Amino acid sequence: MSSAVLAIVGPTASGKSALAVAVAKRLGRAEIVGTDSMQVYRGMDIGTATPTTLEQGGVRHHLIDVWDPDHPVTVAEFQEQARAAIASVASRGALPIVVGGSGLYVSAVLDDLRFPGTDPRIRGRLEDDLAIVGAPEMHRRLAVLDSQAAAAILPTNGRRIVRALEVVELTGGPFVATLPEPVAVYPGPRIGLDVPRDVLDDRIAARVDRMWADGFVDEVRRLAQDGLGNTPTASRALGYSQVLALLAGELTDEQARQATVDATRKFARRQQRWFRRDPRIQWILYDSPAAVDEVVEMWGSDTTT
Repeated sequence: MSSAVLAIVGPTASGKSALAVAVAKRLGRAEIVGTDSMQVYRGMDIGTATPTTLEQGGVRHHLIDVWDPDHPVTVAEFQEQARAAIASVASRGALPIVVGGSGLYVSAVLDDLRFPGTDPRIRGRLEDDLAIVGAPEMHRRLAVLDSQAAAAILPTNGRRIVRALEVVELTGGPFVATLPEPVAVYPGPRIGLDVPRDVLDDRIAARVDRMWADGFVDEVRRLAQDGLGNTPTASRALGYSQVLALLAGELTDEQARQATVDATRKFARRQQRWFRRDPRIQWILYDSPAAVDEVVEMWGSDTTT
């Protein structure tokens, strides 16, 4: 049997990281494995709310600041690295606490999801085509080859369209645009933080204000000098694309800030919908004064049954 894992999930700005650190300290031998699709990039700390050394509280963290922003991390690559980290933590007799809000990445790590490989030559050719003809035309091409995948992918989502076309070409079969019923790889409880929508909206706005106060625009400016705007993945991260538009003179500071708030709120809605579909998740209130006790109790009861 795989090593037991404790998972803490929920939308952005719900307080997952702080709770995970508090639980790790309470339990003692525990380490945190992040499953955030953007915290893995070096230098993208303020905009992704990567826990600072102080916020990590002496608890060892994995899967943060792993790759440079010009590295297009695939879900399959992330899955491999995260599972290796979990195995490493377990080998030291410590508890792996998986923390994240990126639903697909959480599922890729914790569930039996398998991803077709990739071919840099095919991917490069398709990305060149995307740059020339645009996402809608590529979407029409996909509709001819795999109408079911095209129906499930937005015509504006160039990255996912390219991936679907790549899989079709690599496998000769359809691109699976929906996830199968999840089968857990690791035993252990999955705990979600429940935040009312209006409260979450306020917390997101406050977080964005802190990002600006902490020097987020300067962080993006430094990254832009190193070519962030040309990266296929990192440049599209929440806040970063908006500040890149600010630096290009396309948005005012206030417009970029509000656009970041709006985009983050929409993303949080998607996160909530994703996790709510999973009946295995046990929910606790984000601001429960007994949250640490509740998580520890769930962990204990789950591993003794």
